[in-house]
Amino acid sequence: MSMINAANKRNLKVISSAANKALEGSHAKVEKMLDFAAVHKHRHRVTFVHPSHWLLSAKSSLPAKPDSAILRPAVSLGLSSFSVRHAHNDMVAPDFSHYRPRSTSSPELSSSHEESRGEDRKAMRSALAGAFLMGGAMSVKGIVHPIIQQWSPAANVLALAQIEINKSDVAPGTNRTFKWRGKPLFVRRRTQEEIDAAKSVDLNQLKDPEHDDNRVKDPEWLVVLGVCTHLGCVPISHQGAYNGYYCPCHGSHYDTSGRIRQGPAPLNLEVPEHSFEEDKLVVG
Repeated sequence: MSMINAANKRNLKVISSAANKALEGSHAKVEKMLDFAAVHKHRHRVTFVHPSHWLLSAKSSLPAKPDSAILRPAVSLGLSSFSVRHAHNDMVAPDFSHYRPRSTSSPELSSSHEESRGEDRKAMRSALAGAFLMGGAMSVKGIVHPIIQQWSPAANVLALAQIEINKSDVAPGTNRTFKWRGKPLFVRRRTQEEIDAAKSVDLNQLKDPEHDDNRVKDPEWLVVLGVCTHLGCVPISHQGAYNGYYCPCHGSHYDTSGRIRQGPAPLNLEVPEHSFEEDKLVVG
């Protein structure tokens, strides 16, 4: 404490000297007065003592290094005993009981509702799994659907995938040519003589044996593709040795049922899928 008192006296001298100089400089004849409240506050302030002074010998007049478990961390960090912050024990822990589920608020309720909690969690897991699966399925659909749609035929091709022909547009004993899927389509309305000639053929004489009843759905109507089975030429109707179809490119002769009778063609004319609906012929 002798060191502190000496320091305080020295500070008072400095303050008095500064006040005297200020009065002399202003040439004012004012009674020398000091703020004794400030002096009292300065005299009783806590003086910081650096820990390095604690390492001096015991004979020194400075205070010795305190032996306290609380101050040891402060000493190791170079702090004084007055800068140590003590822990408070008056802090109140927050109450989270309002946010707890009712089933876990007490041991009795927890044990009684354990089974229902398991069912609720199972239902929640199932709902989440179903939502994730639904989202994944929609994502896959969004990726795959445009790719498959790109591979699909164009709109103009789909429009020609099926055609309807009025029966009245084809007169008896005539042959009409239509365009179907980019190919010529022969629709022939046969007479009774042509029907009898097609049914009376011996199948053993045919290169591609096929009965006339298997090639037509109505004996009066013959529907075939107008593409020669040899090299893809278009035959001429009501021509040839059998008054059926004749391909002038390489001399293939077909009868009134579209079956190959002479020439290099190996197969009969193709019969597409078709059906009759009242007064219309639907092909495709």
